[in-house]
Amino acid sequence: MPHYSVPWNSGMSRRELLARSGTGLGMLALSNLLREEGQLGAAESGAGPLGPLSPKQPHFAPRAKQVVHLFMNGGPSHIDTFDPKPELKRLHGQPLPTGNLRTERKTGALMGSPFEFQKHGESGIEVSELFSQTAQCIDDIAVIRSMHADVPNHEPSLMLMNCGEGRLPRPSMGAWVTYGLGSENQNLPGFVVMCPGGYPIVATRNWRSAFLPGAFQGTYINSQQKQVDKLIANIKNEDLTLDVQRRQLDLLRRLNEKHADDRERDAQLETRIQSFELAYRMQSEATDAFDISQETKDMQERYGTGDVARQLLITRRLLERGVRFVQLWSGAGQPWDNHSELEKQHRKLSGDWDRPIAAFLTDLKQRGLLDSTLVLWGGEFGRTPVAELPQLNGRDHNHYGFTCWLAGGGIRGGYVHGATDEFGFAAAEKPVHVHDLHATMLHLLGFDHEQLTYRYAGRDFRLTDVHGHVIPELIA
Repeated sequence: MPHYSVPWNSGMSRRELLARSGTGLGMLALSNLLREEGQLGAAESGAGPLGPLSPKQPHFAPRAKQVVHLFMNGGPSHIDTFDPKPELKRLHGQPLPTGNLRTERKTGALMGSPFEFQKHGESGIEVSELFSQTAQCIDDIAVIRSMHADVPNHEPSLMLMNCGEGRLPRPSMGAWVTYGLGSENQNLPGFVVMCPGGYPIVATRNWRSAFLPGAFQGTYINSQQKQVDKLIANIKNEDLTLDVQRRQLDLLRRLNEKHADDRERDAQLETRIQSFELAYRMQSEATDAFDISQETKDMQERYGTGDVARQLLITRRLLERGVRFVQLWSGAGQPWDNHSELEKQHRKLSGDWDRPIAAFLTDLKQRGLLDSTLVLWGGEFGRTPVAELPQLNGRDHNHYGFTCWLAGGGIRGGYVHGATDEFGFAAAEKPVHVHDLHATMLHLLGFDHEQLTYRYAGRDFRLTDVHGHVIPELIA
């Protein structure tokens, strides 16, 4: 029986004593076998020379090294933004001639888009007036017009887009990416989430780490706040110097390490220890990274004013400092869920995003960051081409066909992939499921999506579950 040097008054329960005695030899033998087979390395455990977020190498040479996810939560209408349907406008007010697909709510006649589309760039891709400034960057963008998901409900569709699974708890895309690549900056979180004014639907489950180590979960920032000490709580310690804090933290770490050793290095305890260390290190860099007052007046004017502009400018500063994954939300709840007054609401929301997105993409390109940064724009699904009853000025949820776009990071710019039917109801040509989107993004980051796995509960899990195909046409 292995010998454990645990004092009688250490607090070990009878259950813990029996568990350790019964499994100690078996665990020692198993760890030896795993180590000999190379299955207990740093990448698998999430630990490296600098901790779980230390930089790691992907399976092959990556095209992209960082990810920015611009999430239009609520479901923007593809047929009013990036998927023009002239036939829909021509038959406005008439019944759908092909028959209505099953919708979540009762819908009526066809509803033509109230917005005009124009061709932009050398590629001549048509974009709605809602995103006329973003359209100036269309030659750097690949528009996927044939996306489709599984169900027309927000909660499972959010989970599918973020976590690759609509029903069961799974790690988010940002958690998988930071698990696989670590982060280039150990003084900032590897995965940052900004949502002004509160949480989106299903809240923190959108950026959880689930069974992956907790160090890989997203760090939420309420980007509605303007002052750094309100953006990040307790970022400044007015009472203690960094040196005194370091000595306190060293003592706390020794106590926590002993506590964790007595409990077989429980993963949640490990996460708590690492969070203390990261919080200390953030004091030296987060204040600088989140302070956009250091930007020139000209640069701030390029992005514009408001929450969206501010969080996109912060995002560029985070990318410059090596943060691996940044996710930006439109706001609390589901702002783009416009069942009524779609014209008014979509115009307002696109007004918040259009100029900042154009400034962001242009800024990244000028700084040489766009080539290594993969940018994803889209929501959890799209909207129906038929008007929702009884208002007749809004659209219901549509998971059968919708649009998202990718830019930078090895993406084939100035390209349209796939198509919905002539009314924009369902993906008709080159359909792309959310799993395919994830597989392609991981490929651009240097991963075989079938090999980026984590063993949990006796099974190897991955972001794409048992699905997903890389879409080679999207790659430059």
